[in-house]
Amino acid sequence: MMNSSMTDVAFELLGKKKKPVSFAKLWEEVSQCMGFSEAKAANKIASFYSAMMLDTRFASLDDNKWDLRSRRTYEETHPDTSALMMEEDSDDEYVDDAEYDEDGNPIEKSMYDDSDDSFDE
Repeated sequence: MMNSSMTDVAFELLGKKKKPVSFAKLWEEVSQCMGFSEAKAANKIASFYSAMMLDTRFASLDDNKWDLRSRRTYEETHPDTSALMMEEDSDDEYVDDAEYDEDGNPIEKSMYDDSDDSFDE
């Protein structure tokens, strides 16, 4: 299995199992099959987890367990979002802090306007 990717190894291992497997156990088996040292396994675990999340062959289940998506129903792999509520947009009033001239036209302020004496040299 040395030429296989980590996810391909995980796919083979999960295919031989009858039940979902914890991520820790799956990673232990994958890193062993790949021949990783402890240091290399520690460096690769995050990329393996990311690859598992992105690979549609796998299903992430409750309690950080993993299984093959092909053995799972749609309901098990897609959470029900119908109960989620969207926050309404705030009805806060718009505050116009622009300055206007006597004709009601907005006065453009330059960020280099020297009329503000708040900075002492």
